[in-house]
Amino acid sequence: MSQRPHQHQRGRQEEPYRINHKIRVREVRLVGDFVEGGNAVLPIEKAIKLAQENELDLVEISPNAVPPVCKIIDYAKFKYEQKKKQKEIKANAAKVVLKEIRFGPNTDDHDFNFKLKHAINFLKEGAKVKAYVHFVGRSIVFKERGEMLLLKFAQELEDHGTVEQMPKLEGKRMNIFIAPKASKK
Repeated sequence: MSQRPHQHQRGRQEEPYRINHKIRVREVRLVGDFVEGGNAVLPIEKAIKLAQENELDLVEISPNAVPPVCKIIDYAKFKYEQKKKQKEIKANAAKVVLKEIRFGPNTDDHDFNFKLKHAINFLKEGAKVKAYVHFVGRSIVFKERGEMLLLKFAQELEDHGTVEQMPKLEGKRMNIFIAPKASKK
């Protein structure tokens, strides 16, 4: 039976921090409230005994330091706090929406203005805009016309967004990316 390096038989993940007797060094730097001056180098046995006397765990928080840095804390509570922090970070991560606007190489002014209004609204909402000209069949011969259309589009949106990528031909599509301007709060 093959086993992945960081998992036990039942698929549980190995602990991210070494605690108590899993810390295999002679001495550790103990930081926190349980040490005079908030910082001291102690033999591992003494540090574990101190943790046990306080009914807490000795947790290795910086294994690469010399000697490794440990702290006496309630490990279950510590793990819970770490998980909570990770969830908060994920929740606060900005979710970028990408809206696409499609043009043909021969798009007329009315269609252009109609799509321009939509793009302005998308940028005001904070979404990125990917505008592209789709060349069908032999219309690829009009790629200069498509590029000029996208550049005109970007120029019209100057007040609302900034160009992230200039017109670029990829296969039968010429793309341009426009990001919303940072809102002034």
